[in-house]
Amino acid sequence: MRFQIVISSLAIAVSAASAAAQQQQRFDDVIRNLRNPDAKVRLAAVQLLRESRYPEAIGPIAALVTDPVDQIQLEAIAAELSFFLFEDVPTRKRVAGFVEVRNPGRAAAAFDQGPLAVAPHAAPPELVDGLLRATDDENAKVRREAIYTLGTIARGPLSAAQSAQLIKALDHYDPAIRAAAARVIGRLKVATAGDALMKAVSDSQPPVRYASMRALGAIRDRRALPALTEQLNFYGKGEAAWSALDALAHLADPSSVPLFKARLADKDPFLRRAAAEGLGRAGDASELTALEIGAGNDGSEMVRAAMAFTLQKLGRNYVTRLVESLDSKAAPQVAEYFLELGSAVAPELASHLQDPSVEIRANVATVLGAIGDTTTVDALQPLTQDKDRGVAQAATRAIERLKARQ
Repeated sequence: MRFQIVISSLAIAVSAASAAAQQQQRFDDVIRNLRNPDAKVRLAAVQLLRESRYPEAIGPIAALVTDPVDQIQLEAIAAELSFFLFEDVPTRKRVAGFVEVRNPGRAAAAFDQGPLAVAPHAAPPELVDGLLRATDDENAKVRREAIYTLGTIARGPLSAAQSAQLIKALDHYDPAIRAAAARVIGRLKVATAGDALMKAVSDSQPPVRYASMRALGAIRDRRALPALTEQLNFYGKGEAAWSALDALAHLADPSSVPLFKARLADKDPFLRRAAAEGLGRAGDASELTALEIGAGNDGSEMVRAAMAFTLQKLGRNYVTRLVESLDSKAAPQVAEYFLELGSAVAPELASHLQDPSVEIRANVATVLGAIGDTTTVDALQPLTQDKDRGVAQAATRAIERLKARQ
């Protein structure tokens, strides 16, 4: 599974200076039409700017995410999302190779791809503000697309006012928005959301409860330790138990180590995964033998990757084992592990840029763009000429991300 494949050029190629001037004049006219009182003209302008991938339109289009016409709002939100994604998310997906079904939403699908699927440039404040206002829109689809687009393209920390508006969404009348708000709060690490999240753990809707528990772990609110432990003991199994244990694994308090050890051999692979991660983050090496066996033999690839991550956290050398999972469905999970492990593993990870697997080369390059440094650019440069176009694109984007960080 590859994090990014291809992105269309963000600039319109022109053959001469005069043609470039004419093209710029044309786009200036299109930008003006975003303010046209005729809804059809506004909609056509957004569609044209989206199709052209004209990056200077990010700011002007922001005003239309709260347009009074739903169709324009949705088109504007989709356009903004497309400017930030390396690869656009299809509105349909294939099941069993031939049956097409609709995705629950383009923005939610983009959010699920993780932060490495998004270009490094920052979303302007007016766009973030507009998306936050749109999360309270009367149209349910607008609300969902807005909040997941926010979670996909925004970067923390949010301003105090923005954080307060996102936290307010935890009390929205639509449970889908409450659950989405919790997920976005976790992604953006909104530390001030602790009290509201702890209240949401008792929400009437299970998805809201589960997302709120995981968000408490993501924002590292240690006050939630007793409540999360109580939730784990109460539910015992299923998604509720996993959500509680996942949150505890992110908090990684020494008091939770007995829980992690007890769940390391649980029949539920999600609980085994969380238990392993908790031991690694807590720095507990008392289960090394079980972890080593599990990293090689567990029936779940997700769990094998989690145990390899934990062994790496505990000082063993498991980078190569983790890299092997970058050519599998566990690739997004492993990418998150590398982001957590950080720059310390970048040099060894760079040694896998010549891996025979196209998927591994591309994904290693993508990860290095997030955790590498100036020395990583030299290692990535040869891959910009890789025979596989996707690998070349991944290396090019990684270098751009590294330079943007500088």
